[in-house]
Amino acid sequence: MVKKREHITVTITGYTSEGQGVARHPEGMAVFVTDAIAGEVAEVEIDHVGKTAAHGHIVKLLEVSPHRVNRACPIGKRCGGCNFWHMDYEEELRLKGQRVRDAISRIGGVDPGEVTVLPGTMEGYRNKAQFPVGASDFGQPVAGFYMARSHEILPVQRCRIQDPRADEAKTAVMEWMELENISAYDEGSQRGLVRHIYVRTASAGTLVCIVGNGGAPEVADTLLQLLQAAVPDLVGLVWNINRRPGNSVLGERFETLWGQGYLEETLCGLKFRLSPRSFFQVNRQQAQRLYDTALELAQLDANTTALDLYCGTGTITLCMARKAGKVYGVEIIDAAIADAWENAKRNGIDNVEFFCADAGQAAERFAREGIAPQVIMVDPPRKGLSPAAVDAMAQMAPERIVYVSCDPATLARDIGLLREKGYVLHTTKAVDMFPRCAHIETVCLLSKLNAKQHIEINLDMDELDLTDAEKKATYQEIKDYVLEHSGLKVSSLYIAQVKQKCGIIERENYNKPKSEDAKQPQCPPDKEKAIKEALTHFGMI
Repeated sequence: MVKKREHITVTITGYTSEGQGVARHPEGMAVFVTDAIAGEVAEVEIDHVGKTAAHGHIVKLLEVSPHRVNRACPIGKRCGGCNFWHMDYEEELRLKGQRVRDAISRIGGVDPGEVTVLPGTMEGYRNKAQFPVGASDFGQPVAGFYMARSHEILPVQRCRIQDPRADEAKTAVMEWMELENISAYDEGSQRGLVRHIYVRTASAGTLVCIVGNGGAPEVADTLLQLLQAAVPDLVGLVWNINRRPGNSVLGERFETLWGQGYLEETLCGLKFRLSPRSFFQVNRQQAQRLYDTALELAQLDANTTALDLYCGTGTITLCMARKAGKVYGVEIIDAAIADAWENAKRNGIDNVEFFCADAGQAAERFAREGIAPQVIMVDPPRKGLSPAAVDAMAQMAPERIVYVSCDPATLARDIGLLREKGYVLHTTKAVDMFPRCAHIETVCLLSKLNAKQHIEINLDMDELDLTDAEKKATYQEIKDYVLEHSGLKVSSLYIAQVKQKCGIIERENYNKPKSEDAKQPQCPPDKEKAIKEALTHFGMI
């Protein structure tokens, strides 16, 4: 039995999606270890025991990875932001590429090959900062970040991955609050004025937005003076009112106290106007590489009609429009669509149309109306594509689909769904938009399988000599092996399906296509992997 505060010696064999090391308790339970590196051997103390996994921390390193480095961030262990200051960048890029590859192969059922990760600058890349504000035990205002999995504020003087101007602006606001005796917001009582300090930085300047539990005080002039001294390229000071309890940072009402209430930024040669509420990639340098990669895979020309689902404020839509003949953009947030039209006008681009609609519903509408784009670009939220969007995209039958993803798991799921619609994965590239953090952006090219360029070969399985493979292990022996080594229970049906995929056996009704036998369930990817491991163990594949 796995127990809290128990000490065990483990070998780190891999990583979770959040970058924690993965090991095995002597009794078989997975253990996720903070700040561990693959290949290390460590004495670990168990901090928490869940139903399927335990969590622990390193007490003593017994074998140290050559990729371990001295932690460059003094608050990294307590801050909930970064994950990888304890390892070198080479290992971080390797594990991110492996994470993408594993997800696509295990969940999507496709081997993407080696996944190259385009590296970024590790420090000072974030162009947006949100600092929650509260009071210390002594009543002094503090600002920083929430600790991992809590709403306890960790005071921060300097964040290494943020633009330094954001830290300077935050320090100026803290000085103003102490000087003018401005109260900090308290979540429990819902009293106090200043809730958040919101800073956006760009090549053209810095925009500061104070989120208050009420209107701006009369002493805001003092705040402006302090900010101008701390951040010489300040272009605007905005006050936002948010009286609602909960986790939403911004309220609905904005007041520009000084200067302009927006920033201007250039990306891919286009100019974009950014208000505090506007969505924009937080890493401009890597966003440029991400979009360049997506456009390269899209293969656009003047005769191309393209559709950009989940287009946001139109950043990649407008980049596509400079190369394509016609581009349609779809986004469900009306404010983003308004910004998209404004951005198109600002850049003199007139071969685009934007629609405010759900991506799936819009795709269905385009399919009904006979709009047939040669290229569809998708950049969905973390949950991935809706089933309606997948079906409608397939109905439009584009030659190419370029999929930009912030979550390898849902990307892999959708690759599997699109494969069922006749789309083949050709290229997979990753862009490290968030160095030192666990997130990774991926760009994939899928293209329509051309039936004229493929032939189907039918083999009579009765003509093949499979008796040796059949005799290697019984179904029960395979079930026992899978249960012992992976903890999974598998049925004879699933074993037969995997055997058929591996060219070993075919059982009547065991693995027919859904159109022929819709009643038969299909073997999940994790169980398929475990069965293949058993077949390998018994020398059957």
